[in-house]
Amino acid sequence: MRFHAITLDEMDKGETTMSARTSSVPSNSRGEMVRERLPAVFVPHGGGPWPFVEMGFGDKAERDALAAYLRSVPLSLKTPATALLVVSAHWEEPVPTVMTGEHPPLLYDYYGFPPEAYQLTWPAPGDPELAARAQRLLEEAGFETAANAQRGYDHGTFVPLKVAYPDADVPVVQLSLKQGLDPKEHLAMGRALAPLRDEGVLIVGSGMTFHNLRAFGPQSRPVAEAFDTWLRESAGLEPTERDRRLIDWVHAPAARLAHPREEHLLPLMVVAGAAGSDRGTTTYSGTIMGLRLSGYQFG
Repeated sequence: MRFHAITLDEMDKGETTMSARTSSVPSNSRGEMVRERLPAVFVPHGGGPWPFVEMGFGDKAERDALAAYLRSVPLSLKTPATALLVVSAHWEEPVPTVMTGEHPPLLYDYYGFPPEAYQLTWPAPGDPELAARAQRLLEEAGFETAANAQRGYDHGTFVPLKVAYPDADVPVVQLSLKQGLDPKEHLAMGRALAPLRDEGVLIVGSGMTFHNLRAFGPQSRPVAEAFDTWLRESAGLEPTERDRRLIDWVHAPAARLAHPREEHLLPLMVVAGAAGSDRGTTTYSGTIMGLRLSGYQFG
Protein backbone atom coordinates (compact mmCIF):
# COMPACT_ATOMS: atom_id res chain seq x y z
CA MET A 1 0.00 0.00 0.00
CA ARG A 2 1.35 3.46 -0.86
CA PHE A 3 1.25 6.13 1.86
CA HIS A 4 1.85 9.85 1.59
CA ALA A 5 2.80 11.89 4.66
CA ILE A 6 0.63 14.95 5.22
CA THR A 7 2.61 18.12 5.91
CA LEU A 8 1.38 21.54 6.95
CA ASP A 9 2.86 23.00 3.77
CA GLU A 10 0.84 20.60 1.67
CA MET A 11 -2.32 21.42 3.58
CA ASP A 12 -1.67 25.11 3.09
CA LYS A 13 -1.05 24.67 -0.62
CA GLY A 14 -4.05 22.38 -1.05
CA GLU A 15 -1.90 19.66 -2.61
CA THR A 16 -3.07 16.07 -2.81
CA THR A 17 -2.67 14.06 0.37
CA MET A 18 -3.29 10.42 1.15
CA SER A 19 -6.20 11.30 3.41
CA ALA A 20 -7.92 13.18 0.60
CA ARG A 21 -7.19 10.48 -1.95
CA THR A 22 -8.59 7.66 0.18
CA SER A 23 -11.57 9.39 1.77
CA SER A 24 -14.01 7.48 -0.42
CA VAL A 25 -12.47 4.07 0.32
CA PRO A 26 -14.75 2.00 2.61
CA SER A 27 -13.64 0.56 5.96
CA ASN A 28 -14.56 -2.69 7.68
CA SER A 29 -16.01 -3.04 11.19
CA ARG A 30 -12.55 -2.57 12.71
CA GLY A 31 -11.97 0.68 10.85
CA GLU A 32 -9.40 -0.91 8.53
CA MET A 33 -9.29 0.39 4.97
CA VAL A 34 -10.73 -2.08 2.46
CA ARG A 35 -9.88 -1.51 -1.16
CA GLU A 36 -11.22 -3.45 -4.11
CA ARG A 37 -8.80 -4.34 -6.86
CA LEU A 38 -9.20 -1.91 -9.72
CA PRO A 39 -9.42 -3.15 -13.30
CA ALA A 40 -6.94 -2.45 -16.05
CA VAL A 41 -8.40 -0.83 -19.15
CA PHE A 42 -7.48 -0.18 -22.76
CA VAL A 43 -9.12 2.77 -24.50
CA PRO A 44 -8.98 4.04 -28.08
CA HIS A 45 -7.91 7.68 -27.96
CA GLY A 46 -9.12 8.77 -31.39
CA GLY A 47 -7.17 11.15 -33.60
CA GLY A 48 -5.44 14.35 -32.50
CA PRO A 49 -7.55 16.71 -30.35
CA TRP A 50 -10.77 15.29 -31.82
CA PRO A 51 -13.37 16.00 -29.10
CA PHE A 52 -12.30 19.60 -28.51
CA VAL A 53 -11.50 20.92 -31.99
CA GLU A 54 -13.49 20.55 -35.19
CA MET A 55 -11.57 17.91 -37.13
CA GLY A 56 -13.58 17.79 -40.32
CA PHE A 57 -13.72 14.02 -40.50
CA GLY A 58 -15.85 11.19 -39.25
CA ASP A 59 -19.46 11.12 -38.22
CA LYS A 60 -20.70 13.09 -35.20
CA ALA A 61 -22.60 10.08 -33.88
CA GLU A 62 -19.39 8.03 -33.99
CA ARG A 63 -17.44 10.70 -32.11
CA ASP A 64 -20.21 11.14 -29.56
CA ALA A 65 -20.28 7.39 -28.90
CA LEU A 66 -16.53 7.30 -28.28
CA ALA A 67 -16.74 10.32 -25.98
CA ALA A 68 -19.60 8.71 -24.05
CA TYR A 69 -17.54 5.57 -23.62
CA LEU A 70 -14.55 7.50 -22.29
CA ARG A 71 -16.79 9.35 -19.82
CA SER A 72 -18.14 5.99 -18.62
CA VAL A 73 -14.73 4.59 -17.65
CA PRO A 74 -14.40 6.26 -14.22
CA LEU A 75 -18.12 5.72 -13.56
CA SER A 76 -17.68 1.98 -14.05
CA LEU A 77 -15.22 1.64 -11.14
CA LYS A 78 -16.63 0.23 -7.91
CA THR A 79 -13.96 2.17 -6.02
CA PRO A 80 -12.71 5.49 -7.42
CA ALA A 81 -9.09 5.47 -8.52
CA THR A 82 -6.70 7.46 -6.35
CA ALA A 83 -4.24 7.74 -9.25
CA LEU A 84 -3.81 6.65 -12.86
CA LEU A 85 -0.83 5.02 -14.55
CA VAL A 86 -1.18 5.57 -18.29
CA VAL A 87 0.74 3.91 -21.13
CA SER A 88 0.32 5.94 -24.30
CA ALA A 89 1.14 4.87 -27.84
CA HIS A 90 2.88 8.20 -28.34
CA TRP A 91 5.94 7.77 -26.14
CA GLU A 92 8.79 5.34 -26.74
CA GLU A 93 12.10 5.19 -24.89
CA PRO A 94 15.09 2.78 -24.82
CA VAL A 95 13.93 1.60 -21.39
CA PRO A 96 10.54 1.98 -19.65
CA THR A 97 10.48 5.58 -18.47
CA VAL A 98 8.11 7.31 -16.07
CA MET A 99 7.13 10.96 -15.86
CA THR A 100 8.06 12.30 -12.43
CA GLY A 101 7.00 15.94 -12.68
CA GLU A 102 4.63 17.22 -10.00
CA HIS A 103 2.73 19.42 -12.46
CA PRO A 104 3.30 18.06 -15.97
CA PRO A 105 2.49 20.39 -18.89
CA LEU A 106 0.67 19.27 -22.02
CA LEU A 107 2.70 18.08 -24.98
CA TYR A 108 0.88 19.08 -28.17
CA ASP A 109 2.40 16.28 -30.23
CA TYR A 110 0.19 16.78 -33.27
CA TYR A 111 0.32 19.23 -36.14
CA GLY A 112 -1.84 20.89 -38.75
CA PHE A 113 -4.77 21.76 -36.48
CA PRO A 114 -6.39 25.15 -35.71
CA PRO A 115 -4.73 27.39 -33.07
CA GLU A 116 -7.20 26.34 -30.37
CA ALA A 117 -5.77 22.82 -30.53
CA TYR A 118 -2.59 24.22 -28.98
CA GLN A 119 -4.39 26.13 -26.24
CA LEU A 120 -6.11 23.18 -24.56
CA THR A 121 -5.54 22.79 -20.85
CA TRP A 122 -5.78 19.81 -18.51
CA PRO A 123 -3.82 20.50 -15.30
CA ALA A 124 -3.85 17.03 -13.76
CA PRO A 125 -1.16 16.68 -11.09
CA GLY A 126 1.65 14.19 -11.39
CA ASP A 127 2.50 11.70 -8.66
CA PRO A 128 6.27 11.29 -8.09
CA GLU A 129 5.60 8.68 -5.40
CA LEU A 130 3.61 6.50 -7.79
CA ALA A 131 6.29 7.01 -10.48
CA ALA A 132 8.97 5.75 -8.07
CA ARG A 133 6.77 2.80 -7.08
CA ALA A 134 6.27 1.85 -10.74
CA GLN A 135 10.02 2.04 -11.33
CA ARG A 136 10.71 -0.23 -8.35
CA LEU A 137 8.21 -2.82 -9.55
CA LEU A 138 9.68 -2.83 -13.04
CA GLU A 139 13.23 -3.07 -11.74
CA GLU A 140 12.31 -5.95 -9.45
CA ALA A 141 11.06 -7.71 -12.59
CA GLY A 142 14.43 -7.22 -14.29
CA PHE A 143 13.79 -4.08 -16.35
CA GLU A 144 16.12 -1.13 -16.50
CA THR A 145 14.11 2.05 -16.03
CA ALA A 146 14.47 5.81 -16.30
CA ALA A 147 12.65 8.91 -15.12
CA ASN A 148 11.77 12.15 -16.91
CA ALA A 149 10.78 15.17 -14.84
CA GLN A 150 10.27 17.55 -17.77
CA ARG A 151 8.05 15.68 -20.21
CA GLY A 152 4.38 16.57 -20.49
CA TYR A 153 1.27 14.49 -21.11
CA ASP A 154 1.03 13.68 -24.81
CA HIS A 155 -2.28 13.62 -26.63
CA GLY A 156 -2.61 9.87 -26.13
CA THR A 157 -2.98 10.68 -22.45
CA PHE A 158 -4.50 14.13 -22.12
CA VAL A 159 -7.13 13.88 -24.86
CA PRO A 160 -9.02 10.78 -23.63
CA LEU A 161 -8.50 11.69 -19.98
CA LYS A 162 -9.71 15.25 -20.50
CA VAL A 163 -12.96 13.55 -21.58
CA ALA A 164 -12.98 10.94 -18.80
CA TYR A 165 -11.70 13.19 -15.99
CA PRO A 166 -12.59 16.74 -17.08
CA ASP A 167 -11.84 18.19 -13.63
CA ALA A 168 -8.23 16.94 -13.83
CA ASP A 169 -8.50 16.04 -10.14
CA VAL A 170 -6.80 12.62 -10.14
CA PRO A 171 -2.98 12.33 -10.18
CA VAL A 172 -1.59 10.82 -13.38
CA VAL A 173 1.76 9.22 -14.18
CA GLN A 174 2.59 8.39 -17.78
CA LEU A 175 4.80 5.41 -18.61
CA SER A 176 6.59 4.99 -21.93
CA LEU A 177 6.65 2.05 -24.26
CA LYS A 178 10.01 0.31 -24.68
CA GLN A 179 11.73 0.73 -28.01
CA GLY A 180 11.76 -2.44 -30.07
CA LEU A 181 8.04 -2.85 -29.37
CA ASP A 182 8.39 -6.47 -28.31
CA PRO A 183 4.91 -7.68 -27.26
CA LYS A 184 6.39 -10.22 -24.84
CA GLU A 185 8.34 -7.49 -23.04
CA HIS A 186 5.26 -5.29 -22.75
CA LEU A 187 3.19 -8.14 -21.33
CA ALA A 188 5.98 -8.60 -18.76
CA MET A 189 5.89 -4.89 -17.95
CA GLY A 190 2.18 -5.19 -17.24
CA ARG A 191 2.68 -8.23 -15.02
CA ALA A 192 5.27 -6.32 -13.01
CA LEU A 193 2.89 -3.40 -12.53
CA ALA A 194 -0.14 -5.52 -11.57
CA PRO A 195 0.24 -4.90 -7.78
CA LEU A 196 -0.72 -1.27 -8.38
CA ARG A 197 -4.26 -2.44 -9.05
CA ASP A 198 -4.52 -3.30 -5.34
CA GLU A 199 -3.16 0.12 -4.36
CA GLY A 200 -5.87 2.34 -5.80
CA VAL A 201 -4.21 2.82 -9.19
CA LEU A 202 -6.12 2.46 -12.44
CA ILE A 203 -3.80 1.16 -15.17
CA VAL A 204 -4.81 2.60 -18.54
CA GLY A 205 -3.51 1.68 -21.98
CA SER A 206 -4.23 4.32 -24.61
CA GLY A 207 -3.92 3.36 -28.26
CA MET A 208 -6.06 2.23 -31.18
CA THR A 209 -7.11 -1.20 -32.35
CA PHE A 210 -6.79 0.01 -35.96
CA HIS A 211 -4.01 2.42 -36.85
CA ASN A 212 -3.08 2.62 -40.50
CA LEU A 213 -3.07 6.33 -41.32
CA ARG A 214 -2.66 5.68 -45.04
CA ALA A 215 -5.73 3.50 -45.15
CA PHE A 216 -8.39 5.36 -43.18
CA GLY A 217 -11.55 5.10 -45.22
CA PRO A 218 -14.29 2.73 -46.36
CA GLN A 219 -11.86 0.52 -48.27
CA SER A 220 -10.35 -0.66 -44.98
CA ARG A 221 -13.57 -1.72 -43.29
CA PRO A 222 -13.00 -5.46 -43.94
CA VAL A 223 -9.46 -5.17 -42.59
CA ALA A 224 -10.54 -3.37 -39.42
CA GLU A 225 -13.42 -5.79 -38.83
CA ALA A 226 -11.24 -8.87 -39.33
CA PHE A 227 -8.49 -7.75 -36.98
CA ASP A 228 -10.87 -6.35 -34.37
CA THR A 229 -12.88 -9.56 -34.32
CA TRP A 230 -9.69 -11.52 -33.64
CA LEU A 231 -8.66 -9.06 -30.93
CA ARG A 232 -12.04 -9.18 -29.17
CA GLU A 233 -11.92 -12.98 -29.17
CA SER A 234 -8.35 -12.96 -27.86
CA ALA A 235 -9.05 -10.52 -25.00
CA GLY A 236 -11.75 -12.80 -23.60
CA LEU A 237 -9.66 -15.98 -23.55
CA GLU A 238 -8.12 -17.54 -20.46
CA PRO A 239 -4.84 -15.73 -19.71
CA THR A 240 -2.31 -18.26 -20.99
CA GLU A 241 -3.96 -18.51 -24.41
CA ARG A 242 -4.69 -14.77 -24.49
CA ASP A 243 -1.05 -13.90 -23.89
CA ARG A 244 0.14 -16.48 -26.41
CA ARG A 245 -2.06 -14.97 -29.09
CA LEU A 246 -1.07 -11.41 -28.25
CA ILE A 247 2.63 -12.28 -28.45
CA ASP A 248 1.96 -13.80 -31.89
CA TRP A 249 -0.36 -10.98 -32.98
CA VAL A 250 1.38 -10.47 -36.36
CA HIS A 251 -0.20 -13.73 -37.56
CA ALA A 252 -3.73 -12.53 -36.80
CA PRO A 253 -6.07 -11.82 -39.74
CA ALA A 254 -5.09 -8.57 -41.48
CA ALA A 255 -2.64 -7.76 -38.67
CA ARG A 256 -0.09 -5.72 -40.60
CA LEU A 257 -2.79 -4.02 -42.63
CA ALA A 258 -4.39 -2.86 -39.40
CA HIS A 259 -1.05 -1.99 -37.77
CA PRO A 260 1.84 -1.32 -40.18
CA ARG A 261 3.69 -0.32 -36.99
CA GLU A 262 2.46 -1.68 -33.69
CA GLU A 263 2.95 1.22 -31.27
CA HIS A 264 -0.82 1.78 -31.00
CA LEU A 265 -1.40 -1.87 -30.10
CA LEU A 266 1.36 -2.23 -27.47
CA PRO A 267 -0.49 -0.39 -24.66
CA LEU A 268 -2.99 -3.25 -24.80
CA MET A 269 -0.15 -5.68 -24.14
CA VAL A 270 0.77 -3.84 -20.95
CA VAL A 271 -2.86 -3.84 -19.83
CA ALA A 272 -3.24 -7.57 -20.61
CA GLY A 273 -0.10 -8.29 -18.61
CA ALA A 274 -1.49 -6.34 -15.65
CA ALA A 275 -4.76 -8.29 -15.98
CA GLY A 276 -3.27 -11.40 -14.43
CA SER A 277 -5.98 -14.06 -14.30
CA ASP A 278 -8.76 -11.62 -15.22
CA ARG A 279 -10.32 -12.17 -18.62
CA GLY A 280 -11.07 -9.18 -20.78
CA THR A 281 -14.48 -7.88 -21.70
CA THR A 282 -15.22 -5.61 -24.63
CA THR A 283 -16.50 -2.38 -23.11
CA TYR A 284 -16.59 -0.38 -26.33
CA SER A 285 -17.18 -1.48 -29.91
CA GLY A 286 -17.70 1.41 -32.24
CA THR A 287 -16.43 2.94 -35.43
CA ILE A 288 -14.53 6.00 -36.58
CA MET A 289 -14.96 6.78 -40.27
CA GLY A 290 -16.69 3.40 -40.44
CA LEU A 291 -13.63 1.52 -39.16
CA ARG A 292 -14.12 -0.79 -36.19
CA LEU A 293 -12.44 0.15 -32.91
CA SER A 294 -12.75 -1.49 -29.51
CA GLY A 295 -11.97 -0.88 -25.85
CA TYR A 296 -11.41 -3.47 -23.13
CA GLN A 297 -11.58 -3.90 -19.40
CA PHE A 298 -9.85 -6.63 -17.40
CA GLY A 299 -11.23 -7.19 -13.93
